[in-house]
Amino acid sequence: MGRNLWAFFWGVLVAVLGGLIGVGGAEFRLPILVSFFNFRTLQAVMINLIISLVTVTFSLLFRSGVLGLEGVVAHWFVVINILAGSLFGSYLGVNYATRIHEQLLHRVVVVFLIFLSFVLLGHHWVFSFGSFQWPLPLQVMAGLIAGVVIGIFSSMLGVAGGELIIPTIILIFAVDIKLAGSLSLVISMPTILMGLFKFSKNHRLKEIKSERTLMIFMGVGSIVGALIGSNLLRYVSSTMLYYILGGILLLSAFKLAHHRPVS
Repeated sequence: MGRNLWAFFWGVLVAVLGGLIGVGGAEFRLPILVSFFNFRTLQAVMINLIISLVTVTFSLLFRSGVLGLEGVVAHWFVVINILAGSLFGSYLGVNYATRIHEQLLHRVVVVFLIFLSFVLLGHHWVFSFGSFQWPLPLQVMAGLIAGVVIGIFSSMLGVAGGELIIPTIILIFAVDIKLAGSLSLVISMPTILMGLFKFSKNHRLKEIKSERTLMIFMGVGSIVGALIGSNLLRYVSSTMLYYILGGILLLSAFKLAHHRPVS
């Protein structure tokens, strides 16, 4: 029971980010599953995907009660644009990437994460020069390319990539960070479902059936955390969210820099 209560606690803590920022929290949950609960990496990845799906789904549901869904519906083109690239990138990452490519990708993404973190942390100065409106063809091309990079990155690390999706939406489509978080959740869902489908097709999900109770506790905790995080949106300004996401990106960059791909 103590183990399950810890699962509930960590579920709440990580999912607060889902509701507040618009991410699944996979990057933060995975080390907890491996180091705290002593799961093998593959088991942790599969459990992580399931809990991320719960977090993303309920975060979007609760955020819609705070922000509404009108903005998400109005920006359906942004979702389709990035999703088209990310699904293609996910396919490439799974089927063609070699270890050398992965190492190169990690270096590129680390630099990119650090760049984005400083852009967000210094958004007052960066955006003070005026909001640059990209021409539509350039938006489409940039969105597709960014989506491919996000898809490759996500498939290799077993995450939804919300930390990359949100800044991409902000910078390319000039969307407010709160709405960008909701759009990120919508884009993340198919990515997570694709990962679960791959494991199901390979009959690997049966390896975590014995952990059903722990996943239920962590899932319920994630629902509670998503509810808390979504309601915090009423009190946290967009400016503060820029700082929070910038800090998360910087932390993710340092974590990824010390991550060594397993051959």
